[in-house]
Amino acid sequence: MARVTPLHAVHVAAGARMVDFAGWDMPVNYGSQIEEHHAVRSDAGMFDVSHMLALDLTGADATPFLRTLLANDVAKLTVPGKALYSCMLNAEGGVIDDLIVYYFAADHFRIVVNAGTADKDVAWMRKQIARIGANVTLDAHRDLAMIAVQGPNARTKTWHAIPGSESASAGLKPFFAAQVGDMLIARTGYTGEDGFEITLPASQAADLWNALAAAGVAPCGLGARDTLRLEAGMNLYGQDMDDATSPLNAGLSWTVDMKDIDRNFIGRAALETHPASQKMVGLVLLERGVLRAHQTVFTDAGEGETTSGTFSPTLQQAIAFARLPLDVAEGSTVEVDIRGKRLKARTVKLPFVRNGQALI
Repeated sequence: MARVTPLHAVHVAAGARMVDFAGWDMPVNYGSQIEEHHAVRSDAGMFDVSHMLALDLTGADATPFLRTLLANDVAKLTVPGKALYSCMLNAEGGVIDDLIVYYFAADHFRIVVNAGTADKDVAWMRKQIARIGANVTLDAHRDLAMIAVQGPNARTKTWHAIPGSESASAGLKPFFAAQVGDMLIARTGYTGEDGFEITLPASQAADLWNALAAAGVAPCGLGARDTLRLEAGMNLYGQDMDDATSPLNAGLSWTVDMKDIDRNFIGRAALETHPASQKMVGLVLLERGVLRAHQTVFTDAGEGETTSGTFSPTLQQAIAFARLPLDVAEGSTVEVDIRGKRLKARTVKLPFVRNGQALI
């Protein structure tokens, strides 16, 4: 039986179309996926992301443990509330998961992991804690809900919905969070737009959702979340990378920090032995067709493959991510095998869209 979030009854009452996502019964849309997409690009939309898992890591060894566990370096985090995006790798350099870690203190971090990998992630972390003998405690919080409010008017409408929140969160820079009563309000997101991701007790989730709706924030489902993140050039775990994919081949080399030569994080040796052999680029289809994952891409430098694809509501074109040979230049014309036909596409630098503006 599928799991449900604390907002499940709210979605059902609103007439959302529910689908299975990573074992969770989640809303894919509330009517028009396209309208939900445009609401986020032009105004404000909200997503139930309570299926993701928040973990608290505490203890004297929290910082050194995370410096071993993650490819990015939490030593960069020195200001309470600052967040860092990172991959967690296996010994072969494959991506177990991509996650966000928040710094509260040297002995206290909040880690937010993906829904489909949460059980695997927790098991891996506990295994590494035991292997290293780290003096830390890992607590999983299924008693929390998470709501993402995204769009150019997202912050203003959030302040209307949560009295007193503006003074605590107006000064937040991107990838910072602040505690507001029982809520953690983070200026992060997965759409390429400004906004907040709000973590709060599950018992308060429905009231906040309804308050946001009353403030004019449009409920949005996973369908719009996927087209938005793809336009924004943001990877989806399980499609654009997985535990057999190096972050160096998935456009995530910027999340790998090797500056400290003495920091022997898990997977480092594999990355040093096997440098990038492919690169992640954007594709814009130049002919009529549909781009999807796992389509072969033909280039002058060899073959590649699409990893995610969709029709872009903002650009009104078919777009995709593709892993291609390193020698393929930006702006090159390539061919994509779509149902046995080779259709022309152009390579572009990611992202396609950011802050409501087309970048290609």
